[in-house]
Amino acid sequence: MPGIPQHIVQRGNNRLPCFLDDTDRHGYLHLLREALLDTHCALHGYALMDNHVHLLATPPEAGAIARLMQKLGRSYVGQFNARHRRTGTLWEGRYKACLFQKPGQSALSMRFRGQPIFAGPAQHPSCASMAARKRSVPSAC
Repeated sequence: MPGIPQHIVQRGNNRLPCFLDDTDRHGYLHLLREALLDTHCALHGYALMDNHVHLLATPPEAGAIARLMQKLGRSYVGQFNARHRRTGTLWEGRYKACLFQKPGQSALSMRFRGQPIFAGPAQHPSCASMAARKRSVPSAC
């Protein structure tokens, strides 16, 4: 749905890690930035957990989130597999998404265990501290 923030979750296959170190995380964030620029989605918040990802993004048009996740998933899996000398799937099926629309709650107020995860204008995703990206499950959905 265009113009409405969506909470997106993508899990590692069998809940195995999809980030083994900070190099993986930085690589994912770089590819996320490229995918955001290509799809014109607005990023409001994110968390990179060891075995899954949370994103809060607003699509400008129908289908933009699907294109974002397809571009990001394909490029990151190839990068991850090459770097770690492995083959096969990394993600557990398709990503999950739900609308993030609660009364009195803006997209920029997303919180993880009571802590803000990424706030302010959606700058380059790597501007947030690595510690902030490692917090846990959001209250959305």
